[in-house]
Amino acid sequence: MFSVKKAENNKSDIETINRLAWLAFPATYRGLLTPDQIVFMMNWMYSPANISGQMQNNHTYFICYWDSKECGYFSVEKQGEDLFHLQKIYLLPEFQGKGIGKLMFEKAVDFVKQSKSERAGKIELNVNRYNSKALKFYTKMGMKKIFEGDFDIGNGYLMTDYIMSLDVN
Repeated sequence: MFSVKKAENNKSDIETINRLAWLAFPATYRGLLTPDQIVFMMNWMYSPANISGQMQNNHTYFICYWDSKECGYFSVEKQGEDLFHLQKIYLLPEFQGKGIGKLMFEKAVDFVKQSKSERAGKIELNVNRYNSKALKFYTKMGMKKIFEGDFDIGNGYLMTDYIMSLDVN
């Protein structure tokens, strides 16, 4: 059975997100990014201090469970009155292929629906242009590519992404 817990800005939840990230993120990008870029991005996005800082700046993290076992996490950032960004959505490899990713995505959309104003809202995300599995998944979830970009993240690394969007009504 699937369940979701809103993460708190405390040591326990931050350590859980960090641990899950070290399992899911490298597995997702193995073969797409160099090992050095993976480590750089992990330190950039998932150090405990950075997770805490994100939580203080409009990021809401969620920890996901399958049969009471931690299976993944996602975070949504409010970027404007009616614009939200699905910053992170990662599922541990052993839980993939069971429909859990769809449930996680739906929970993220539900969070946006509950958080937005009465006007139509939008949820966007970045997805690596070469991650065909993720592109297929997000397209299946109803997202559309709206543009692409090469985003300098420092240390000589780029994120080569599509930006995808979904109207949330």
